[in-house]
Amino acid sequence: MDLVIRATVIFFFILLVTRIAGRRELSDLQPFDLILLVVLGDLVQQGITQSDESVTGTLTVISTIALLSVAVSWVSSRSRRVKLLTAGEPLVLVQDGRPIERNLRRERVTLEEVQEEARRSQIASLADLQWAILEDDGHISCIPRRD
Repeated sequence: MDLVIRATVIFFFILLVTRIAGRRELSDLQPFDLILLVVLGDLVQQGITQSDESVTGTLTVISTIALLSVAVSWVSSRSRRVKLLTAGEPLVLVQDGRPIERNLRRERVTLEEVQEEARRSQIASLADLQWAILEDDGHISCIPRRD
């Protein structure tokens, strides 16, 4: 039972940390970030299993985390509030060619990142943007003006 409690606590702590980290950071992993995630995974494993190296312990932890993941996904699909907590919602970064500074700061997105995504969408400047929206998955969708 101790393994289930530790796995549950770690699961919800990781969920909290990923929400605090922000959408943009998680979608743009650099090589160092990937290495850091591998190290974090090892630290999480040690925190959950401590000195339990049994197959039963491992299966218990994997089952607990899988069940929690399915449960959070199921509850998120049925409750808008929970979905907002776990996934967030799209956020407008640019409207009618004007950056919304408060939203950019809140999500720690630079204007240069928005301009880069606009160029990838064949939009030359922010003035040509109707909308730039930070999606739930951390990517920026750019919608050109229809003049």
